[in-house]
Amino acid sequence: MIYLPTWRHKYFDTIVHTFYSTVHLIFHRSDVALYCNAANAIFTFWPRLFGIPVALNVDGLERKRKKWNRLAKTWYLISERLATFCPSAVVTDAQKIAEYYLQRYRKRSEFIPYGAETGRVATADVPQHLSLERGRYFLYVSRMEPENNALLVREAFEQVETPFKLALVGDAPYAQAYIERVRATKDARVVMPGAIYSRGYHELLSHCFAYIHATEVGGTHPALIEAMGRGALVLYLNTPENDEVAGGAGIPFEAGELATKLRLMLAMPEADRAAWSRRAMERVVERYSWDAVTDRYEALLERLAR
Repeated sequence: MIYLPTWRHKYFDTIVHTFYSTVHLIFHRSDVALYCNAANAIFTFWPRLFGIPVALNVDGLERKRKKWNRLAKTWYLISERLATFCPSAVVTDAQKIAEYYLQRYRKRSEFIPYGAETGRVATADVPQHLSLERGRYFLYVSRMEPENNALLVREAFEQVETPFKLALVGDAPYAQAYIERVRATKDARVVMPGAIYSRGYHELLSHCFAYIHATEVGGTHPALIEAMGRGALVLYLNTPENDEVAGGAGIPFEAGELATKLRLMLAMPEADRAAWSRRAMERVVERYSWDAVTDRYEALLERLAR
């Protein structure tokens, strides 16, 4: 593992780090390179000039994120076009994103989603530390940015009469004003511990009553797959990308009906909840296993290296 410098700035963090990484790559050759994020497309051509093939995972349609100004959105739009010819191969993590590149740019891509483990974690140390009882809290996990709708989730939950709690887990480096709006609640049932990783994160997924996924921009979101893999009852914002991942193993909602859907989930019989949980884990095993994901990446990178 090699750590390289960057410029900690909302608009330059990614591209500055990728610039340094590209220079390092050129002077420390590899058989093949993998880049992530469409904003980095312009750098993927440099290694190719030195005989290093490059695959680029374009991620979602980043230019649609509310956090970007007009200049940043323009850069992402230009980068989408650059992604069609600068790298040796393009990777998309959702079929909907693959369809977008094919329809808009007539560019075929390699569809490789994210993966997740399946099965619940037995321990519950972090939930207990946060005073969250097993099976008695709703869970939301994401970067705290406007298009991920943490505020919408909190306000909908506050309309529901229940002794259950809501855990809003996540943080973001350049969204302090929005995070302060999300935190501005007097409801003692709302818990906001910030970002939680590793085993504690998987404990939260394993023991929640239900997981709420409210992102509206992006391709395949790892948190959604991971929640399904842990057998959570999943409620997701109805976007084409989220619906593709859930594949009938989760319950969709529109932005204005979340409070109603939360009440329905609270009234759902235990047998029905167990059936949703089972379908979610089966969906991950069938489509999002790490073995399948790594096999696809290995096949792609070996083909490029040859």
